[in-house]
Amino acid sequence: MFSTTGPYNVVARSMLNGALLAVAERPAPGITIEPVVVNPGGELGRYAALSRELLHDGIRHVVGCYTSSSRKEVIPCFEKHDGLLWYPSHYEGFESSGNVIYTGASPNQHVLPLVDHALATLGTSAFCVGSNYIWAWENTRIFREAMTARGARVLAERYVPVGDTEIDQVVEAILEARPAFVFNNLIGTSNYAFFRAFRAACAARGIDQRTTFPVVSCTLSEPELEEIGQEAVDGHLSSSVYFSSLASPANAAFTRFYGETFPEGPTTSADAEASYIAMKLLILSLAESGTDDVETVKEAATRQHLLAPQGEVRIDPQTLHAYLTPRIGISNAQARFDILVEEPGPVRPDPYLVQSSPRYAVAARNATLRVVK
Repeated sequence: MFSTTGPYNVVARSMLNGALLAVAERPAPGITIEPVVVNPGGELGRYAALSRELLHDGIRHVVGCYTSSSRKEVIPCFEKHDGLLWYPSHYEGFESSGNVIYTGASPNQHVLPLVDHALATLGTSAFCVGSNYIWAWENTRIFREAMTARGARVLAERYVPVGDTEIDQVVEAILEARPAFVFNNLIGTSNYAFFRAFRAACAARGIDQRTTFPVVSCTLSEPELEEIGQEAVDGHLSSSVYFSSLASPANAAFTRFYGETFPEGPTTSADAEASYIAMKLLILSLAESGTDDVETVKEAATRQHLLAPQGEVRIDPQTLHAYLTPRIGISNAQARFDILVEEPGPVRPDPYLVQSSPRYAVAARNATLRVVK
């Protein structure tokens, strides 16, 4: 269930490709997978309706959704009708459902590494821009708390409707604020328009945007670099658990098979890999279980160890989120990423940030509580 049309269709098409690639590979012994593909078209109301139709037709497992709004929209359907959503996208965390397996990055696997890297290399002030929905609101909140806890500042926040490409006012506000870097949570066509407009506005003022106002993101991927265009594609930092430039036999095989199977693209991405992982884990769990019963398959999923293109991946039984390997990359003129830093191995998911970063570190240090009664 991916919106292969609509404002974020480029990423969604790469996600669908990733899921179908796992089906196209030699399946696990004893089972046959026949995918049913539905397209909500980026219309929020369509997600719940399509979920109800799929579940009513006896389909218990759905790999799908990209935006957090769409995920929030469908979870009640899966909980009510006893289905299992395999959600293959990085997200803002602070959620847990017994009817969802999360194969994308949790905030401790993409937001916090980006904060630490940006503060160490770019400066201590940021301007936040994002699409006006739950992903950007919550991701910016986590970012702001992490910045504040480390003694840094968020100068301002601006949000635009999903799909809006009128971005000039946001660009002017950034140039006026003069932050050390920009934290970007835009998606889809808004994202591409922003990078082009920001680079052009800086160039018109004789400013090298890449070094003066670098942009850091948790959403930027290879298909989107290609959409931005050559004039503004390079010099952007992205925090992700997968880049197509990873040098490993598993990734070489993955990218080769992906290119052969989908020569028209879009290019593979972290979200495509997360969809591939979700479908692979689902197939392996179905084969082990011998049934599509949700509880049985879910338990089997927590026992799988998958050598994915990014490295070892497994599901945490406590949170149903994935162990993944954080990395930071910088975009180049070839619309790919050069990897700057990476963790040596998979990091345990911490969707509520109870282990990774105390949410109220600053409040704890500056506590001035007194007994009033």
